Amino acid sequence: MSTERKADSAAERLKGKAKETVGRATGNEEMEAEGRVEQAKGDIKQAGEKAKDAFRH
Repeated sequence: MSTERKADSAAERLKGKAKETVGRATGNEEMEAEGRVEQAKGDIKQAGEKAKDAFRH
């Protein structure tokens, strides 16, 4: 996995976690749900990159 793609995945996960936390703290269920979706997207990207790496080796 390239360093840039790793960073993008991690950034998306962190952004999602922050959004989820703020949503929970403010009682904004929509923001909380968006945060969980962003975290999931980051996880999926990371898994895809790991799969690519596995086939390259």
